[in-house]
Amino acid sequence: MPDARRRPRAALAMSQDAATAVFGPDETAALAAVCEPAPFPVLDDLRTERARAVLATTEVLVTGWGCPPVDEAVLAAAPRLRAIAHSAGSVRNHLTEACWERGIEVSSAAAANALPVAEYTVAMTLLANKRVLERARDYRTTRSRDNWLHTDRTIGNYRRTVGVCSASLIGRRVIELLRPYDLQVLLYDPYVTEADAAALGVPTVGLEQLFAASDVVSVHTPLLPATRGMVSRALIGRLRPGATLINTSRGAVLDQDALTDAVTAGRIHAVLDVTEPELLPADHPLWDCEHALLTPHLAGSQGNEWRRLAELTVSEVARWAAGDGFAHPVHRERLAFLA
Repeated sequence: MPDARRRPRAALAMSQDAATAVFGPDETAALAAVCEPAPFPVLDDLRTERARAVLATTEVLVTGWGCPPVDEAVLAAAPRLRAIAHSAGSVRNHLTEACWERGIEVSSAAAANALPVAEYTVAMTLLANKRVLERARDYRTTRSRDNWLHTDRTIGNYRRTVGVCSASLIGRRVIELLRPYDLQVLLYDPYVTEADAAALGVPTVGLEQLFAASDVVSVHTPLLPATRGMVSRALIGRLRPGATLINTSRGAVLDQDALTDAVTAGRIHAVLDVTEPELLPADHPLWDCEHALLTPHLAGSQGNEWRRLAELTVSEVARWAAGDGFAHPVHRERLAFLA
């Protein structure tokens, strides 16, 4: 338990670029007000002589994108380490079993990073149902307006059905943000109870029903061994003609070959913020497909949204230093369900 009478010794462990992006001058000053951070540069290699010297007195490690694995050797050099506050989402890339064996308390800023992803999803859902991108492209090409009273009745957001795959932090926020609209929202998540679904205000359905009934399906399923390729060719085939598939989770959750076939054939539309691999080959057919929108993993926190990550992290360090524990803890037993 930290000593509430003093500021704990801290160190930042992440890439230099991540530190510069997330912790600007104001955020760095705020962090210094609640702990005693080691002088810059941050630790982007935990095995150097300087890193070992810093870790020897570190009580809380503030991590971020590019943090090296915190393994047994690192922990041996950090005998006083009791907490890790992650300033991004997933902790899978740097937390090891040794951290849990030590009993280190862990926090993540996943809740903060979920917000812009959900906003992106809602924006893309509304744009997809109005076919904004395709109609804007046609308008730019023809330089003329069609008679708006002849608009196809499949276009619009009134009483359309949106299927949300997984009640993750992001999925739950998407459901919340969609409430003001005249949309029906369906949820697939085998771990959601009837009480949880009632609290969310949405009906739960099977995965096949979700794909068959939805005009837009948004995937928020974490990439785990059990979910790799979960959105199969058969499921993609159940999407109604003209439906839109949005993926902001991980590319490998989808059968990308099957998706490519369906999109390039013009049967469905796709909004993909992630792909497998993360950067598609230059000659991949999705690049030039008029029914696909590819964005460079930009749904998550970027630009001024990084401040939200830093502010949550500073708040978590302050709580821990005061002996109140983390408000956004990561629990060992939940790792199998987390991204």
